Amino acid sequence: MMEEMEDAEFDDVLDDWFIESLKTYKDLHVYQLEHPTQVIEWTSGTTVCVAGYSASKNEILELRLPAKLFADNNKGLCAERDFKVAHGAFTDGPVRCLRHIPGTRSVVTNDGLSSDLQVWDLGGDDSDVIRRTGSIEGRRSVPERGCRMAARLSSPPQVLHGTQCSDVQLTQLTSGQILYKLETDSAHPLSSLQFVSDTVFLAGCCNGNVYITDTRTPAAPQHYPPPASTGESVLWWTSVSPGPHLSSCRVVRLSSSGQAVVSDMRNLGAAVCRAQLDIQMRPCELYDVTVSWAPALDGCISVSGSSGVVQIYDTHVWSTELQDAQPLFQHRGHAVSSQQADNCDPVFVTSHIWHPERPRTLLSAASDGSVHVWDWAE
Repeated sequence: MMEEMEDAEFDDVLDDWFIESLKTYKDLHVYQLEHPTQVIEWTSGTTVCVAGYSASKNEILELRLPAKLFADNNKGLCAERDFKVAHGAFTDGPVRCLRHIPGTRSVVTNDGLSSDLQVWDLGGDDSDVIRRTGSIEGRRSVPERGCRMAARLSSPPQVLHGTQCSDVQLTQLTSGQILYKLETDSAHPLSSLQFVSDTVFLAGCCNGNVYITDTRTPAAPQHYPPPASTGESVLWWTSVSPGPHLSSCRVVRLSSSGQAVVSDMRNLGAAVCRAQLDIQMRPCELYDVTVSWAPALDGCISVSGSSGVVQIYDTHVWSTELQDAQPLFQHRGHAVSSQQADNCDPVFVTSHIWHPERPRTLLSAASDGSVHVWDWAE
């Protein structure tokens, strides 16, 4: 009897959220993977790569997003409303990090068990098979909580990778030649690695340290310590906003205590604004949390990994004084669409990513294998 009451209560919550979603979303599409993914990476404007992270054999898939999502008019007449598998393969180990190389049909993966990278060809119209084509050796035999990667923004294809700041290197994808090494003595694991321009990159450490480096010069990297924090912080995550010039880029650092600090790229030692986010951080690892700037929605950041919710915040309304911030929008679909059985871990978001051109369109994946693509209404 109690179980029936819980089922009825869950159905009511799901119904309420579904009715609410009709008003709060322009588009909402749901897909179920056989196994959950920690990676979502755009391979084109309409396709993404996902991959499993279990200890045994996993699938790596290129998915084509629902055609209805991109229909400008008469969406109701669009027949294609579901995700489609465009290409796929199996990998012997987990996939903890995956990056697409711009201008190619190649992706690079890392299993979180070593610092070595695996290179894959996604295939073309003549085949639906993803093929492994090579590997890249990392600088450490055993990584600290996994490898971070960033792809160079233009050709020739190059990948930046490392497990901690002291072993970051830039590698030519085709030849395996090492083009640059970041020389620091920091042994802290990386929480982020991003190109800011074609030659300048940012390396963020889990302790909040940030290093800015230009690969064209042998000069030592610029080092910026973590921002002053109220409360004890175990981990920090970092993200750089997109921009046509370095002067227009901003950096956000998010602590595991929920404090977010935004700095100007030209002066990372000072805070442009800061806020205490409305998030409850569960015990987490570096891979769990994702913080990201919106590429086409000025001043907005997204945060996930602490729960089954993806939160959007508008940093324009923050000030230099620490204040509580409420999210601009919350995607609760993963949390409410998964009924929790007794003694089961709660569903949490494993990854999310913004669409590169559509301002309010995101993809998110959760620990129950669900993948959602959603566009919230203004």
